Amino acid sequence: MPPFSNTWLPFIYLYTFGGLFFAAGMFIIHKSKSLNPQRKSHRKWRKVLIFGYFYFMIIHTILILTALYL
Repeated sequence: MPPFSNTWLPFIYLYTFGGLFFAAGMFIIHKSKSLNPQRKSHRKWRKVLIFGYFYFMIIHTILILTALYL
């Protein structure tokens, strides 16, 4: 089995710092009033963005686990 530093450490780094940049971007969008929570389409796109972040994290996790154990 490959060491932790070659499998999970890059994953943790990617989604921790990537998540910080993602959160900062969402904060900037919110503060600049580019996203209006009263509009249905804006609420939908906010959900799509958040879902997409976690979707790719889950897919990445599944692929790492598959590579390690199969």
